[in-house]
Amino acid sequence: MTADNPSRPPLMLGLTGSIGMGKSTVATMFAEAGVPVFDADAEVRAMQGPGGELVARIEEAFPGSTGPEGVIREALGAQVFGDQDKLKKLEAIVHPAVGNRRAQFHADNAKAEMVLFDIPLLFERGGENAFDAVIVVSAPAEMQRERVLARPGMTPEKFEDILKLQVPDAEKRARAMHVIDTGTTLEETRAQVERLIGELKASRG
Repeated sequence: MTADNPSRPPLMLGLTGSIGMGKSTVATMFAEAGVPVFDADAEVRAMQGPGGELVARIEEAFPGSTGPEGVIREALGAQVFGDQDKLKKLEAIVHPAVGNRRAQFHADNAKAEMVLFDIPLLFERGGENAFDAVIVVSAPAEMQRERVLARPGMTPEKFEDILKLQVPDAEKRARAMHVIDTGTTLEETRAQVERLIGELKASRG
């Protein structure tokens, strides 16, 4: 998506939402509509995968948490889950690296009309002010719970622990400039995305 005015910076969009709300699906819809998307989770997976730049540092900080295929998520999770000090230690390794990749993405897409940053913990980390617009994906709580508990290895206890670490959905919706309802069909969700892209383009003049 090339900007009409190449001297004008891209519109910066932040996409977020609680676990199980369909954020990744919505991000894919933006990408399919031609909007460059930065997926923070995907970048973390790449940096923690085979040969990833963070594997050695994570192994040094959390011995036994990596192997030939990179970070062993279950082993790392067992060390940091529920331990705020260890979680902060991990974040101090991961977050700056993600920030560097995000800056590179922004530079690579400087001529785009708009760019989307898929950031799961946008509100939790206080990063919303970096964006021209924040978009929240949301669905009914019952649907969210059903989606999350269908994931391999997920339990009601884990789900509740994750929710405690996230800003409540109602607060996210209240703080967002735009809300995408994913508690409906994929076709209707896609229509919402396309309408929003049209509105954002129109707002640029």
